[in-house]
Amino acid sequence: MTVSYPSITPSPRTVLVLGARGRLGMAAVRAFADAGWQVLAQVRPGTPQRAATTLPAMAGVWWMPVAVHETAALVAQAQGAQVVVHALNPVYTHKAWREEAPALMEAAITIARQLHATLMLPGNVYNFGEAMPAVLRESTPQAATGFKGRLRVQLEQRLQAATQDGGLRAVVLRAGDFFGSGSGSLLDLVLAKDLARGRVTLPGPADVATPWAYLPDLARALVRVAEQRHRLAAFDTLHFAGHQATGQQWVQALAAVAATRGWLPPGGALRVGRMPWALVRLAGLVVPTLQSVAAMRYLWRTPHRLDNARLTALIGEEPRTPFDTAVHHALADLGGALAAPSAAVVTA
Repeated sequence: MTVSYPSITPSPRTVLVLGARGRLGMAAVRAFADAGWQVLAQVRPGTPQRAATTLPAMAGVWWMPVAVHETAALVAQAQGAQVVVHALNPVYTHKAWREEAPALMEAAITIARQLHATLMLPGNVYNFGEAMPAVLRESTPQAATGFKGRLRVQLEQRLQAATQDGGLRAVVLRAGDFFGSGSGSLLDLVLAKDLARGRVTLPGPADVATPWAYLPDLARALVRVAEQRHRLAAFDTLHFAGHQATGQQWVQALAAVAATRGWLPPGGALRVGRMPWALVRLAGLVVPTLQSVAAMRYLWRTPHRLDNARLTALIGEEPRTPFDTAVHHALADLGGALAAPSAAVVTA
């Protein structure tokens, strides 16, 4: 596919990151700052000191301890921002998403509109549902089958509608499973939670390839899209390919880390377990988070990839850390967490 865009000189560079203490938010803060942007990093009141100690030498970052729903206060402090990154996420339960996600989207829209800024939303593949085709393009029909997928479709439709009067520009950058930049992903909660004991747990068949987004790479892509935002439509969607990895590739990458850390005997191999989906579904009757996880099982047994032709036409080659290196860095970001007894709610 060949795509061309008109070239327009970008404007001065200031970004407001909503949810800067989250994994994606922090990755975005680092990426924009590294690229020379002035970064206004929104955090919940009471967290700026803790956030500041995380990045003591980060030039160009200003922490803003303001609740996201205090939109007037945020807008007053963020004057001059040309880009707003929506990196806010409720906890992973249907109830939290139903009650909080629409309100967070409305707050982000209000803030970006009043700043006359472009709103950037990291998307996912939930929109396409269980019958999704092997290749996902921006034009692929969205046929969400689960609660979270249908809600993601509604949120993106709301964002698109908000751009129709000319008062807001927005772009969705869609990606696969996140990993890296700290804890709370499938990597540390499932795949590598027992790595220090020589075991890896796969959520799907070992030969099924699905898209994975290393967050520092995705954040760098957000920066480059932001720098080319005036070449996009008022509402646009782009796909970030990331790493197309099978379960077996994860086993190989994790085995290399385990061997380096002395978690495997010389010549030893990782024991490979499978996610106990029947148990997860049963536990989901009383644990809301597991109910949400069980509903997404199809993601790891359905081969699919994201076509990034439109993204690369806009920004050039996609930022992509080699897979083994990305896995190594992602595990290093977890510190000593993997060596401690597993605290994950899902066990193999």
